This record gives sequence, C-alpha cells and structure tokens, in this order.
Amino acid sequence: MNQLWVALIVLSVVSTAVFLIVLIMELRKTARSVREFLKRTEESFNPTLEELQQTLRSLRNVSDNLKDTTNDIKTFSGAVKDVGQHVRQISNIIEDVTSSTAIKASGLKVGIRTALGVLLSNLFSKKGE
Repeated sequence: MNQLWVALIVLSVVSTAVFLIVLIMELRKTARSVREFLKRTEESFNPTLEELQQTLRSLRNVSDNLKDTTNDIKTFSGAVKDVGQHVRQISNIIEDVTSSTAIKASGLKVGIRTALGVLLSNLFSKKGE
C-alpha cells in the first residue's frame, strides 16, 4: 500500500512539474507576444505623437496670430475713434469761424452802410449851405 501512495505522490509531482513546465512555456510565449505588441504599438504611436505635437504648435501659432490681429483691430479702432474726435473738433472750429466771420461780415456791412450814410449826409448837407 505504501508503494501505491509513493507512486501516486510521484505521479502527482511529475504531472505538476509537466503542468508547470507547459505553463512557463506559455507564459514566455505570452510575454514575448506582449513585448512585440508593445514595440509595434510604440512604433505606430511615435509618428502620431509627432503629428500631434506639430498640430499643437500650429494651433499655438494660430492662437498667437489671432491675438496679434485682435490687438491690431483694437489699435485701429482706437485710431478711428481719435480721428472721429478730431473731425468733430475741426467741425466745431469751422462752425465757430463761420459764425465769427458771418458776425464780422454783418458788422462790417452795417459799419460801411452807416459810414456811407454819414458821408453822404455830410456831403449833401455841405452842398446846401
């Protein structure tokens, strides 16, 4: 009976050893396959990552250009506002000069009319004396 137990123990040890050897060989194959998969994946991701970096740089350039354009538009808008204020000031000055000139012309007209009236009245009054 002891021999039967020893034979069963030897048989179980041998079967366990065979199972472990087969398992280790399969694990090696799996590890090799995983390494190859990771290597292929890394090789395929490298161009994608480079393209992504270039895309990000392009987006950054576009963003910077938009920022510059926005600043230029703000500057242009401020310049247009200043031009509008200057045109308004010039319009007010021209209006003031026009009013002043009209008043002076009107005053000059009245002065000349009065002077001619006085001159003529004096001329006619001396003749009659």
